[in-house]
Amino acid sequence: MAKSTYIDPAKLDLDDQVVAINRITKVVKGGRRMRFAALVVVGDRNGHVGFGTGKAQEVPEAIRKASAAAQKNLIEVPKVGTTIPHEVIGTFGGGKIMLKPAVEGSGVAAGGAVRNVMELAGIDDVTSKRLGSNTPINVVRATFEGLKSLKSADEVAKLRGVSAEHLAE
Repeated sequence: MAKSTYIDPAKLDLDDQVVAINRITKVVKGGRRMRFAALVVVGDRNGHVGFGTGKAQEVPEAIRKASAAAQKNLIEVPKVGTTIPHEVIGTFGGGKIMLKPAVEGSGVAAGGAVRNVMELAGIDDVTSKRLGSNTPINVVRATFEGLKSLKSADEVAKLRGVSAEHLAE
């Protein structure tokens, strides 16, 4: 279930990180046209994270556009201490990401794009495994699908119509 609450980026102290930059070549009658595509993840390291893509003729402009797009796509990630509430598998296209909670102090056991997302979301302890596609955009989108499907104990209790203490038993 996607949470459709808007998060105002102006109220957050966001850091951004470039995940990937691709050079795109379009062949036209007069030769080749070069453009750049950037993938950027933004987050406040306290439960809010977003990603965006941007294309432009110059790399800095592509990064700026991607960062602006990322700020419009912020989501809130439920946390339990320094980790995630439960195991989840996020899928997008050919990419699958398995995210598992880890004990405090174990760190972020994730590669590349997943590590960037977890660090900017403020999740310090998590184990992940990439299954399928390793294209950065698919990996980031699959990670976000997984993070969107996370539910806190309070949300699960509310859905089931029981108290949070009852779930702990």
